[in-house]
Amino acid sequence: MYEELDSLLLSQLRLAAMSYLMVVKEADFNTIKDQTGASSGNLSVQINKLQEAGYIEVEKTYRNNYPLTICKITPAGIQAFEGFYRHLQTYFKEKPE
Repeated sequence: MYEELDSLLLSQLRLAAMSYLMVVKEADFNTIKDQTGASSGNLSVQINKLQEAGYIEVEKTYRNNYPLTICKITPAGIQAFEGFYRHLQTYFKEKPE
């Protein structure tokens, strides 16, 4: 039987952002934007959805008098991503008829 996938991570942009954060653990908004190729507006919406789900923490601060948004993956986000990956792997296994 196929495992149910986390619908929040089925979005290409949310999955890309989470994949990047799994590697680096935290990154500023512009770096995530560059890594994913997303527009600022679209990324902002997707970051908010991940934050509402508890998958990432968002810290708004300043660097050299410029606004800076830092995104950090949470333990719940790591668990959700690892579960998504495990469940996705079930789709590649041969199923008995």
